[in-house]
Amino acid sequence: MSVLNITAKAATTLDQLKSHALVVLVPERKSLGARLRELDKFLGGSLSRTIANRDFTPTCGATTWLSGADQLDRVLLVGCGDLSQRAPASDKKIAEGLSRALMNCAAKDAIIWTEGLSQKIKQPEQLLEQIALQLTLAHYQYSQTLNHRKKPPRELRRVSVTPTNLCTTASAKRALDAGSAIGHGANLTRELVNLPGNICTPRYLAAEARKLAKRHSELSVSILDERKMADLGMHSLLSVGNGSDEPSRLITLKYQGGPAKSRPYCLVGKGITFDTGGISLKPGAKMDEMKFDMGGAASVFGSIHAAALLKLPINIVGVIAAAENMPSGRATKPGDVVKSLSGKTIEILNTDAEGRLVLCDALTYVSRFAPEEVIDIATLTGAIIVALGHEATGIFSNDDHLANSLLEAGIRSHDRGWRFPIWEEYHRQLESPFADLANIGTGGAGSITAACFLAQFTEDYKWAHLDIAGTAFKGSPKGATGRPVPMLVDYLRERSARR
Repeated sequence: MSVLNITAKAATTLDQLKSHALVVLVPERKSLGARLRELDKFLGGSLSRTIANRDFTPTCGATTWLSGADQLDRVLLVGCGDLSQRAPASDKKIAEGLSRALMNCAAKDAIIWTEGLSQKIKQPEQLLEQIALQLTLAHYQYSQTLNHRKKPPRELRRVSVTPTNLCTTASAKRALDAGSAIGHGANLTRELVNLPGNICTPRYLAAEARKLAKRHSELSVSILDERKMADLGMHSLLSVGNGSDEPSRLITLKYQGGPAKSRPYCLVGKGITFDTGGISLKPGAKMDEMKFDMGGAASVFGSIHAAALLKLPINIVGVIAAAENMPSGRATKPGDVVKSLSGKTIEILNTDAEGRLVLCDALTYVSRFAPEEVIDIATLTGAIIVALGHEATGIFSNDDHLANSLLEAGIRSHDRGWRFPIWEEYHRQLESPFADLANIGTGGAGSITAACFLAQFTEDYKWAHLDIAGTAFKGSPKGATGRPVPMLVDYLRERSARR
């Protein structure tokens, strides 16, 4: 896969600029500022004519191409809207429009010229970070299982930003590096989620964890196989993989960015590498999308990769519960009762509610790390899509401060979430006459009762659950989104800044 290099550099005069594409950020205002008038003159008046003819209106994210001049092959105008009303959503629209246009042209390099933003804008680093993030995301292409139809690599290789009127070159570089790091983390998540289930198995995820640990000196990895999990008493997790020929794995990634005795922040990912539903078999339509059911595990990989690239000064533990849910003569049956690592027994009323069965043992396991806070991430319920569609991640928590921190991180990163209750009334749906609790509720509110199930294994620490079934992947065009890596990394950066 080709690599995109994004840097900041000091501005030069227009006649000294040399590039396949000059990207010009244009605010929505009554008249062109001095620097845009200078550019217009350099381009022979094409900028002012394009705006006067209404071929381009600088609304947020709007784009149009102009012919270049001198050593500039082409010019891309990118609308920035009303800067006085700027918000994180505005920054994302600007960055997405810019990235989409650049990736669809033949330019091998580009200069992003910010001097058209004549007025000083608040927190320019957020805009620059979002530009780097969206460029990195747009640069990603899946190709691993393509052969004759393999796409040519992206033309774009280098992007430089001239932030003279916005901030110092040093602060611009930090913002661009941060956006790139988050983008690389999200792209790692996308690659793992997009892989088919016959390649991305629990053992493959374990091998990828070892590869990631080799890339970063701050990372270490440990793997529990089925025998070790059985010895510990992880019979809930193991029950999910009973019907599969693929052995289950519990993967632990430790990132040591802070002092050795500093308590870690834990990320726990659901890693169902393919989910047939087991004996409670899913309908055949769209079952191929169940290779995406390890999106939570992949987001742990991506978030820790980004944290390592950013050199965050905190400790992070990522735990991935990986299994394949298949029907067979060995498969767990509806009505079976299993004993979890916590000692609680579970009546499995529906084998397609398997994510919570692997997560509950992983959530019990992380208590040994004396965590500061724990967040689990899972494509857990279709019900969350009914509630939120594909726009927001469902957030559940036993701690208001943690929940609010995730909501705020989602707003800042424009990877938003929405909080749901986990009241005692919902917990009652999980009562069973044959076990300590059942794995599904007896009424509605499926996403909430799933979270209530997990909450019964997280009473000893601050915990949040992210249901990403609606945000981790798209059905058209089919593929992974990389969410909620931006939210999680923003949360981790905020936590590291407090230390």
